[in-house]
Amino acid sequence: MAAMPDKIHSTPPAFCAGIQYYGEAWPGFAEHAGRAAIAEGSKAVADPRSAEAAYQTLLMADALRYVTLQVCGAKGSGHPGGFASSAEAYAALVMLGHTNIVTEVGHHAPGFYSAMFLDTSLEEMGIRTMTDMMARFREKHGLLGHLSGAIPGLLAPAGPLGQGQHFAMAGALLHPGTLFPVTIGDGGMGEPYVLNSMMHFHTAYPQVTNFLPVLIWNGYSQEHHSMVSRMSNEEMIAYWAGHGFDEVVLVDAKTFDLPENEGGQHGAYVDSSRFSHGQRLAFAQAVLEGIDYAARSALSGKLTAFVLKQLKGTGVHTLGAKSHNLYPADTLDAAHIKEGLQRRALNPEAWAIVRENFSRAGGGPAVKTAVTEHVLEIAPLGAFPVKEFGKDEKAVPATAMGALAAWVGQQDRRFVVTNADGNEASAMKNINDALKIRHPTVDPLYNQEPTGQVYEPLNEDACAGLAAGLALFGSRALWLSYESFAINGWPIVQTVTQAMAELRRKTPSIVCMFTAGALEQGRNGWTHQRPEIENYFAAQMRNGNVYTLFPCDANAIQAAYEYATQSYNKGMVIIASKSPLPVYMSMAEARDAVEKGAATIYESKSGTKGTVVFAVTGDMVLLPVFAAKDRLEAEGWRVRIVAVVNPRRLYRATDVAWDTVSEPDNAFMDDDHFNALFDADVLLAVSGGPSASLEPVLLRTRAAKRDTFAWKRGETTASPAEIMDFNGLTAEAMANRVRALG
Repeated sequence: MAAMPDKIHSTPPAFCAGIQYYGEAWPGFAEHAGRAAIAEGSKAVADPRSAEAAYQTLLMADALRYVTLQVCGAKGSGHPGGFASSAEAYAALVMLGHTNIVTEVGHHAPGFYSAMFLDTSLEEMGIRTMTDMMARFREKHGLLGHLSGAIPGLLAPAGPLGQGQHFAMAGALLHPGTLFPVTIGDGGMGEPYVLNSMMHFHTAYPQVTNFLPVLIWNGYSQEHHSMVSRMSNEEMIAYWAGHGFDEVVLVDAKTFDLPENEGGQHGAYVDSSRFSHGQRLAFAQAVLEGIDYAARSALSGKLTAFVLKQLKGTGVHTLGAKSHNLYPADTLDAAHIKEGLQRRALNPEAWAIVRENFSRAGGGPAVKTAVTEHVLEIAPLGAFPVKEFGKDEKAVPATAMGALAAWVGQQDRRFVVTNADGNEASAMKNINDALKIRHPTVDPLYNQEPTGQVYEPLNEDACAGLAAGLALFGSRALWLSYESFAINGWPIVQTVTQAMAELRRKTPSIVCMFTAGALEQGRNGWTHQRPEIENYFAAQMRNGNVYTLFPCDANAIQAAYEYATQSYNKGMVIIASKSPLPVYMSMAEARDAVEKGAATIYESKSGTKGTVVFAVTGDMVLLPVFAAKDRLEAEGWRVRIVAVVNPRRLYRATDVAWDTVSEPDNAFMDDDHFNALFDADVLLAVSGGPSASLEPVLLRTRAAKRDTFAWKRGETTASPAEIMDFNGLTAEAMANRVRALG
């Protein structure tokens, strides 16, 4: 006798308010969905091979499709098609209790939101019914168009392609024994660093296999066929195997279709929702068992991938790339949207079963069980062992900071330093000496050890990705790069800093230090002279949680790194040189300058012509500034040189969105202190890079006569002096400009 449902719902559950269409119960509903397959007190189905588990996996997949399509249709906006082709895989992961799921595909957002709605996580933000969800979708203070880690239950953001695997790998590294699936779209497979970054990570961390790439191979990208759409199944498996994967589990919906002469579908990619009910269940069973095998493989030490092959748009309003995005005409009143919803409509009892399974999977709603819903405990650091350099010394800023980074790694064994071009090349070999480069080949000459804490793939995206992922997930990390190459990895740091601005928990700031600035790279030429990225950082300072720090010497860089490492939910960028340079500040003065934003590092005792202020970001560029000072003082000018160390502090509070972010910081220099530093007859704002970092000075200064000296473009030169001369950053040019203005 078939099992009867635990509860009979004559009316839909309360959370269904707003659902427009209901359907009849599927054949076998009483037998296979009489009670939730995930039993009360359990985290997953007891037997993935059971008919009940497959049946309810398919119910969950269609519930996800339905909610995804209706919520997008409510706004005539959003992306239902890509997630629709992943629905069986996502449902299988949930039914198996693997709910720490991230994605590489920002366009899967409405599907992920649907999952958080169905498991009750969205109730944390007041979304309790379908009506609530439709109202809040793609609205301010609601469910933004692409994923954000601020949404209850979701682990990480998703926007640009090629980022999600970094979050999965970071999670796997921090949480052994927990599976971190990451869904990847075949459109994103055109980004070469997706598999490349996983291959390098596996070489460095061969024991960390508890992340599971789930490729949604649906044949299409956003507006056309995907670039891997012509691959055969064998070629796709070989593609993953060629990147170090031990197991590649591929489930192809085509296998479950009827022969073409009996009504089957044409082409390599098919819509499984058009199968007979029996074949749909067989397909769901194969996906569930395949995911179960892949998950067990990944958790047992084998690098494993799962590939789901079915047509984009499966089960929603249309197919292929045309299903990717809704437009204003694609409303809930449009015939094709209505028809899509009616095809996926479930009976009220099915919605109740889906809710029960979702809310039990993984031990409870994701908002309570996801690893990122809790602050990760990290090792305490205590007082930083700074080395104070005397003002009569020369010291290398990068090396001074390297000593502190090495110390942090010795206190916190989870701390990871990433660098593509190598720490030794950046005068930070002391990091490698202390923490060792993580490499399977032991070689003392190169500081290589399999358990090292220095991660050095020759790919800035991989470096930035792991460091940013670790910081977002709650651990300390440091990304080091040449400034000229940082743009190759910065997009994921921007994604993470934006996510940190929205998080409902504290997490260590992502700290970056970019060495070998343009002025040091004369012989390498313009390929290594790209300080324009500083304009990017400067623009982000207005976001509220991004800080660009310009320590002027070896003491100031230690203060800057100490300040950055002890901060939370921020993006901290330190710009400094790897050459021996003068020391201008004591440690106490340096800490004060970092905290307040700027400090005077030189001031004439007297002068008869008037006052000249140099407001300077950078360290090496101070050399021509001090030379200009000598010339001007000889002519009777009184000169003050101000090191602008933390320009974000020099903005006005109204310039920065400081009050919109987590861990807000509203410390801005007041007018009296600002004017004491920058009031002058002539003000020259000087940067070894572009001028945007000096915007707050130029915005607030009362000096009527002012100008800027900044980077123009790169060239091959024999020395820093020659490249500065090429860019007009010379003592003579600065003195001449003061004379002209004066």
